[in-house]
Amino acid sequence: MEVINALGRRKAAVARVFVSEGNGQITINKRPLEQYFPSSILQFIVKQPLNKLGVAEKYDIKVNLDGGGFKGQAEALRLAIARALVKINPEDKPALKAEGFLTRDAREVERKKPGQPKARKHFQFSKR
Repeated sequence: MEVINALGRRKAAVARVFVSEGNGQITINKRPLEQYFPSSILQFIVKQPLNKLGVAEKYDIKVNLDGGGFKGQAEALRLAIARALVKINPEDKPALKAEGFLTRDAREVERKKPGQPKARKHFQFSKR
């Protein structure tokens, strides 16, 4: 099997994954998953699509992660892994789609406007 690549985005985070046959190692920016995401919750988020299909020990995954915070990065990585798994085996698509792993969460931070303290908050209005 050749290397399959896919892209996942969430907020400001971008994850590029390269999936090849192996024994279940996930390497993020040249560091193992457990070192990059010490939180077990974030590790769980990343592995969700693999565990859903029961292929966690079948593929080696190399990841380039960039931008955003750790939560956004973990969710971007989940999307990228799910997309790569669908490229490998298109019959897995309905199972992953039902869990929502193939949905790009398009919510972004709204920009701050001039003359306001925040994006939508306004300074207190005084008539006199």
